[in-house]
Amino acid sequence: MHLPRYVDKIRLHLAGKLHPDYHANFGKGFDAMWLKAAGVTHDQMIEVVKKSFIDGQVCDWVRANVKRSAAEKRAHAESTLNRPATDDAAAQEFQTSPEYQEIAVDRKAGADAIVLTVRSFR
Repeated sequence: MHLPRYVDKIRLHLAGKLHPDYHANFGKGFDAMWLKAAGVTHDQMIEVVKKSFIDGQVCDWVRANVKRSAAEKRAHAESTLNRPATDDAAAQEFQTSPEYQEIAVDRKAGADAIVLTVRSFR
């Protein structure tokens, strides 16, 4: 789900055209979730994209090198689609986690607010 967007960001980064708003979170957030699920490092993906001419070559590399069970793929997809978590405790845990705090530096509101979270669009 996220791989095409991540590959686009890598290509923009390699060309020196990735918008500055994306620099701090490049390789983090949803990128990092995909990397962790795939068992690949950010630097590995940059090298794969750098050596590819078209996105199909990246997909071929992923198919050949990322071996995950159907259950693992399904768990990753569910985790991605259900961000943030649906119950208040899990959402609070996620939003106070070091990983989220690292990527949310620019998302701090100057006032208390009510936050609406959406589980999915199914």
